[in-house]
Amino acid sequence: MELTLIPLVLAAAVRAGTPIAFAALGELVAERSGVLNLGVEGMMLTGALAGFVVAQQTGQPWVGVLAAAVAGMVLSLVHAVLTISLQANQVVSGLALSIFGSGVTGFWGKRFIGVPADGFTTTAVTGLGGLPIIGPIFFQHDALVYLAYALIPGLWYILYRTYPGLQVRAAGESPASADAMGVEVTAVRYRCVAIGGVAAGLGGAYLSLAYTHIWIENMTAGRGWIAVAMVIFGTWDPWRTALGAYLFGGVQAMQLRLQAAGVAVPTHLLMMTPYLFTIVALVLASRDTTRRRLGAPAALATPYVRE
Repeated sequence: MELTLIPLVLAAAVRAGTPIAFAALGELVAERSGVLNLGVEGMMLTGALAGFVVAQQTGQPWVGVLAAAVAGMVLSLVHAVLTISLQANQVVSGLALSIFGSGVTGFWGKRFIGVPADGFTTTAVTGLGGLPIIGPIFFQHDALVYLAYALIPGLWYILYRTYPGLQVRAAGESPASADAMGVEVTAVRYRCVAIGGVAAGLGGAYLSLAYTHIWIENMTAGRGWIAVAMVIFGTWDPWRTALGAYLFGGVQAMQLRLQAAGVAVPTHLLMMTPYLFTIVALVLASRDTTRRRLGAPAALATPYVRE
């Protein structure tokens, strides 16, 4: 690859990885509290459609982003009610949420296919966008990319340097002990699942309002599942999880470049490679011994019943 193309590929990696980073960081918060939500794909799709429709009707992209966040949160709260209050199986509930999100957006979104909408445009960061190499890669993007940048250290600080973050980690590690110390485990888990829904909605809004500026049925193309895998890849740490999301974005960008360059590798093989990693990661995460080694919250996917 020519050296001049490297900044372009890396900048494309940032753009492609941003929706996954949003969704993965939100899922990390939910899982840190002990709730596994496999409905990320459905929440992203719902957020993408809601954000696009509102932005298209109002001409205000930020209003669309707000609508996407609310849509993702509402769907996540359905999962919270089922799994936290009604003690339903978290895996089954999450899968149902993904199917529901895919179905309802496919139905309601038909009339918006091919309709243009006002979205976000590239805005270089003053003083940083003009830097050689680094500027084009990191600081010549839209506002949602910069929001994702801020979310990573902010989430790390909250989880590891604040009392609310300690409550979240305690609810995921030992909810009984946390309860004995006065932590409202149910309330903490509800808040974390809602935050996960908001972040997934933002990831969906990025796809429809910044990445493409159009609505396409099932436009997430499995990114919600990738986000779940990135949480495992990042061992439930915000920095490593975000790094995994951008690495996946790099794989996607590289795949397109290799196809354009006519590399003699089957296209379908290039497209399926990242998803094979996702399957392997999810299989490994299903084993208790592996989860403990990776640092998964001890009470992940385990309902808490106060005695």
